Amino acid sequence: MSTIIERIEKFNSGLLPDKVQLKYKAMAESPFRFFRGTCHLFYQDLVKAKSFPSSPLVWICGDLHLENFGSFRGNNRQVYFDLNDFDESMLSPLNWELARVLTSIYVAFGTLKLKKSAAVKMSGLFLDKYIETLGSGKAISIDPRTADGIVMDFLSRVEKRKEKELIKKVADVAGKDLRIKIDNLTHFKLEKELKEELIGHLGSWIKKTESWPNKYVVKDAAFRVAGTGSIGLKRYMFLLQGLKNKNKFLLLELKQGVASSLKPYNKNPQPGWKTEAERMITIKYRMQNVSPALLSTSRFKGDDFVLQEMQPFADKINLEVLARNLKDMKCVLMDMAVLTASAQLRSSGIQGSVPNGELIAFARRKDWQKPLLDYAEQYAAQVNLDYKDYCAGLPSLVH
Repeated sequence: MSTIIERIEKFNSGLLPDKVQLKYKAMAESPFRFFRGTCHLFYQDLVKAKSFPSSPLVWICGDLHLENFGSFRGNNRQVYFDLNDFDESMLSPLNWELARVLTSIYVAFGTLKLKKSAAVKMSGLFLDKYIETLGSGKAISIDPRTADGIVMDFLSRVEKRKEKELIKKVADVAGKDLRIKIDNLTHFKLEKELKEELIGHLGSWIKKTESWPNKYVVKDAAFRVAGTGSIGLKRYMFLLQGLKNKNKFLLLELKQGVASSLKPYNKNPQPGWKTEAERMITIKYRMQNVSPALLSTSRFKGDDFVLQEMQPFADKINLEVLARNLKDMKCVLMDMAVLTASAQLRSSGIQGSVPNGELIAFARRKDWQKPLLDYAEQYAAQVNLDYKDYCAGLPSLVH
């Protein structure tokens, strides 16, 4: 059997060599960061499980964990809290999604030095809330008007912030020389020729689109590193300035679309997507209540990309702050459970996903919850063991 190091190295072999080194180092930060960067290991192991409970086919984001929920401005300019990462999305058994997010609770709580008993309790509460929402048959959205508690406070702060002030944190927008700030942590300088090609490519797209970005001109581009699992993919960010209103700025992102890490293990028939980028944005559109602005696909130098408006900063709930107050943690987890069920309800009955009625019937069954919770608890223990092996073998990966 291959070692953890060999399995990880094989999976990441096709990524950008210099950036994958950043990924390897990031994964060593904690068991939870390791878990976020090894979605492929999770499904590679899951399909071998003998007692994993069966479930209906639904659309899943595929890599659902506590940090893949966050806020963003939709194409209606309203702020929403929702699932926000669909790189691994596919038509898959419902319990695959639940196993991933429940395992993330155990791993995250361990990383946060919280008692295992708290993880057991919160996982159970998460699943209960999920079942309640799924059984209602009605999808729910969360925005500043409908949110409660800490999520309401979080979204209200996001909504009130001035976009220009946020952009100033990642770009120099004063004077004539408008530039993205290069920090060599999340923003990296591009080679001159590639930068010019990217700016020309996006500029051409802007001229062809009939939506409101045609009022902007591209001023700068940089390489972007974000998240964990996607580090090593081609990912570019752009600074745009208004043509008429010079004080109006916009950030866009091109993110390479590649095959889902579930694909080798998911034997269920899938739609005939033209590209992986199309798969990602289509499932995102189906599962989210409102999608980010300018969601589209674009082909550049032989690769397919997802194009969308980029938030100046990833607005995620701070888990370390929540760890100080388990009542707040519970509030957030309940919202996440509601959103998980709602995304599946919203996308039900489409291209192979079961209809709403079958999801309601599944929620009423009592035979799958305990095996699922047991699997999540056991696999979280395996993640911690794999993390230790990974840290021990890391010197062989980092150059």
